[in-house]
Amino acid sequence: MSQDRVDKAAEGIEADVVSLTERLKSAPAGDVMEQELRLLEALLFAAVEPIDVETLRERMSEDADVGALLARLARDYSGRGVNLVRVAKRWRFQTASDLEHHLVDIKEAPRKLSKAALETLAIVAYHQPVTRAEIEDVRGVAVSKGTLDVLMELSWIRLRGRRRTPGRPVTFGTTENFLAHFNLENITDLPGRDDLKAAGLLDPRLPKDFEMPEPIMPDDLTVGEVPLDEEENPEFFEDFLEEDDGDIT
Repeated sequence: MSQDRVDKAAEGIEADVVSLTERLKSAPAGDVMEQELRLLEALLFAAVEPIDVETLRERMSEDADVGALLARLARDYSGRGVNLVRVAKRWRFQTASDLEHHLVDIKEAPRKLSKAALETLAIVAYHQPVTRAEIEDVRGVAVSKGTLDVLMELSWIRLRGRRRTPGRPVTFGTTENFLAHFNLENITDLPGRDDLKAAGLLDPRLPKDFEMPEPIMPDDLTVGEVPLDEEENPEFFEDFLEEDDGDIT
């Protein structure tokens, strides 16, 4: 092929690219938004775990208004069998809550938490950051290491740091997996006293001066905490309180 033909072919390709770019720029805004919605929908559908907004922004065009697109997509799916929801500051598709019972395999025997584990989880969620001794003070009985181990294996609680008190006991808090499992956007979405009372979960004869702690955001260490030492491995951590056999998980 002669050099003239090569040059003409290159000019033709360049003209095609320019033409395509101009057509995209002049495309109706509605068409562009629909394409962005399709891409966002595909990204959320393909994600194996809830996905955060920053990751979505990295995958989409610079001009895409991810916040507005998420709101539009959530509205589009609001009345369908699958909903777009925000949990633990991330987004995911999940089965509509009123249809969940149709999809449960009756042959499945899910692991059931003991009363001790449920009480401990509730105390950690509402009182975090909280030490083992403080959990025992609220429950009124000793907490076995096994109870805490079960909750940590489920990745519902974690070691946060150490209390600035003699002995520097470790503090516990909830995790993003806890929020995701219970469909909570933030820890502050946990029900308060009035909600629990209305649901019949609190004794109506509670004294008037009964106070219930308000859940706080568990992300950062508080003034009364220090970080864990670098050599401490939370997965295999054991505190040095004496083991108590009076609590069964």
